[in-house]
Formats: sequence, structure tokens, C-alpha cells
Amino acid sequence: MTNKDFDFDVVIVGLGPTGGTLANLLAMNNLSVLILERESGIYNLPRAVHFDDEVMRIFQTIGITKTIAKKLIINKGTKFLDENDNLILDWPRPKVITENGWYPSYRFHQPDLERSIRQRLKIFKTVVTLQNSEVFKIINKKNFSVVHYKDLKTEEIFSVKSKYIVGCDGANSFIRNEIKTEMEHLGFEQRWAVIDLILKTKKINLPDRTIQYCNSVRPATYCRNVGKRRRWEIALKENESAEKFFEDKTFWSFLSQWVLPHEVEIERKTVYTFQSAIAKKWRKGRSFLVGDSAHLTPPFMGQGMCAGIRDASNLAWKINICCKNGHNERLLDSYQSERSSNVRDYINTAMKMGELLNSIGGTKVSDTVYVQQDGTIKMNSIKPALGKGLGDIKDKNRGKIFPSLKIGINKDFDSLFSCNSILITNKKINQKQLKIKAYNVSKIPEIENVLKYFNTSSLIIRPDRFIFGSSDKNNLEKFSESYLKETYI
Repeated sequence: MTNKDFDFDVVIVGLGPTGGTLANLLAMNNLSVLILERESGIYNLPRAVHFDDEVMRIFQTIGITKTIAKKLIINKGTKFLDENDNLILDWPRPKVITENGWYPSYRFHQPDLERSIRQRLKIFKTVVTLQNSEVFKIINKKNFSVVHYKDLKTEEIFSVKSKYIVGCDGANSFIRNEIKTEMEHLGFEQRWAVIDLILKTKKINLPDRTIQYCNSVRPATYCRNVGKRRRWEIALKENESAEKFFEDKTFWSFLSQWVLPHEVEIERKTVYTFQSAIAKKWRKGRSFLVGDSAHLTPPFMGQGMCAGIRDASNLAWKINICCKNGHNERLLDSYQSERSSNVRDYINTAMKMGELLNSIGGTKVSDTVYVQQDGTIKMNSIKPALGKGLGDIKDKNRGKIFPSLKIGINKDFDSLFSCNSILITNKKINQKQLKIKAYNVSKIPEIENVLKYFNTSSLIIRPDRFIFGSSDKNNLEKFSESYLKETYI
């Protein structure tokens, strides 16, 4: 089938941060994208409040860091305190630039991020966004897919044919239901009240970092968010109704240890069921699940949205190859195999943090926990490896993140491989013999030290910033063919 036989290359269902990021990544590759969003506009209240350096690098790839930078604060980390405010575990986020070229942790206001993502999409003529559009049926065929949707304003029914469908439609995903996959529940399920407040005064003495208040009866989390925004997340007791908790007497009897009613404006109060679950299948035929539609993580690490953005980064370049070169089962299967173990590691660590919060678990929430000479127990951030998928699993460099570099006059090296993989080497290049773009250290001296760091003479780097593989052999043609065999038909 030719491109003329399709209305769009990709249909994305859902325009949250994950769906919007995926749409930007696909559009950068000149793919045609239809976004179907049920809501009429941006949900203008806080939801996700944290992302990390890896996600910021993806935002840099799609070109929104300048627009969001002024609306962020750098997150200083998290402390776990017991019922007497004694420090149990310290998880600092040092203000240093990481291998991804950004600070380790940021706080943000989700409506600000969504506006930046949507504004960026407007530069692409190949992207169509339809709001008030509800998908009610999808059809998977061998060579194409069909999406049926309804305009919620006019009640009109439409259908479009695409090469792929991606469900970025959240925890209650319609696409997940359509591909008939079950969720594997990992054991954590707890109802928490979430209260977002705006301070009316600057005089309130509140912590400048996240505090996890560990308690077997009423664990709670305090978040220092952007501007005058602050958040409390408070566990509900078993069989306790939200209505009962939000009664002024109960609500303020707990919250008044930090703030008083006249000092704040309540922006939002709601109840979430924090869960840990992973879909057993992230793909069926030409339909995919991304973000919360594929996995749910308790919020104690702030990695829920981050995981969805990583999904988008992993899937986008693979769909790009398939749209331009033909459907490739092996390549598309690698999406779940590479991402699921990474997600599972984050979920398991978040669950252990939840156990610590509920005072039913020890401080060994991950292998990165260590004891300092003064007896303080600290934790470094975890960086789960890329799961088994493309490349040789025995390769010592396969699956590692390639560092962010500046080349020339403050140019980002990332821009050279945002859409297509590249090969970098200190070997002699014959570009005509290679079917992948190659760069020699003689032309870009900054990458020579990187090759030394990875103790190799050649690397192939993927558009999602991971290393496909490394080689010390002189035969670059054979090395590049190993990549092409796995990614092209």
C-alpha cells in the first residue's frame, strides 16, 4: 500500500504530555499525525508535578525547553521522616548537570507544560488535532488500521485509515480495552487524598523540598511546587470516605499542623487510587499503548509521567522507520521488551517507598541506598537499564545513555541524531559504503573523549539517545549492517 492509501501515518488517542510529546517526535520525522482528544481544552488544574533530566532532554529534542524553563523550579530532593520528625532516609537531588545535560529533577505545573507542547505542535503542517473527539472503535488489519470516532459537539461519526494507532489515553484506556490485554497487578493499591493549595502569604515556614511523613495510621507527602503552589497527599484510612475526610473538621485538623485556612487558597482536592500495574501486552498488530495506558506507578518517585515520556521517545523512532521502510515486527516488538523492565524497576522502587511511608518496610528501598559515616541513610537516584531488545545484550555499551554534548559554537550534538541513528568512530570512514550517517572524531573532536570513556573505537547511537552497540573492529560496513538488519526489513 502507498501513502495515498492512508489518511495519516499515525493516529494518537489522547493529548496529555505523553501524547503531545509523541506527536512532536513523529512530526519531526515528517510523519502525518492525527491527534484525537476527548476533552475540549487543557485541564487547567495541577496533576503531574515532577520530571527528571532524561525527560528534560526529550523536551529539548522537541524544542520546548526555552519556553518551559522559566516556569520550572529545580527540585532539591526528598526526605523521609518518622512520626517524631526524625530523618529515616534522605534522597537528595544535587544541583549538578547530569550526563543528559540537565539538572536531575524539576518541579512544574502541568497546564504550563501542556501549553508549550501544544504550541510546538502548531509549527507542523502534518499534524491535525481534533478535540471533543471520542474514539469508539478501532480495527487492526495486516497492512493498516482504522479508527472510528465521534465529534462530541455535533454527534457526527468519522473514520480514518492509518498505519498505526497509539493509545495515550490514560489509566482508563479505551485502546487498552480494545486490544484486550490484562493488567498485571504488582501489589500496591491505596486511596490517597490529593490537595493542591496556593499560598496567600510568603511568611509561612514550609520545607523547600519534598517530605514523606512516614506513619502507619496516616502517612502523608508534602511537595514544594512552582510559585506559591504546594501539594499534600494524604492516605485515607480503610473504608474512610472522601466526603468524610474532606469535611472541614477532619481536613483541617490534619492540615493545620502546616497551614491555616486563612493562609491558603484551595485550588483542588480529590482522591486518587495509587496503583502498581503493568499491561501484559503493550501492542497488538498496529496498535500500541504508551504511558498510563500501559503501566501505573505509585507517585512516590514522581516517575509516572516520566515513564510515559520515555515510552514515547522509544517508540517514535521505531514507528518512523516502519512508516518509511515497511512494517517490521521485530523492531516494533522491541518497544515493550526494552521499556517494560525499566518501568517495572521504577514501580518496584516506588512500592518500597510506599511501604516505608506506611511504616511497614525498611529503608532498603533500592540498591542505591547507603549509610554515611555520620549514620545518615541516603539514597542515590536509580537509573534502570534499557531492557533486552535491539543490539547485542553482551555488548558492554549496549543500552547505555549517550551523554549530551556541545560541539562547535555551543551546538547540541543531539541535533545530529534526533531523527535517525548515527555512527561515530575514530576509524577511517567511507560514507558511500555505509548505509548509516557516520561522523569521525577528526571532524568533531568533542566526541573523541566520549569514545575513550566507553573504551571503544565506534558507537552507533539511536535517536532516543541510547547506544545500539559498540565495536573496535575496522569493518564499519559490517558494524552498520548489524544495526540495519535489526531495524530495517
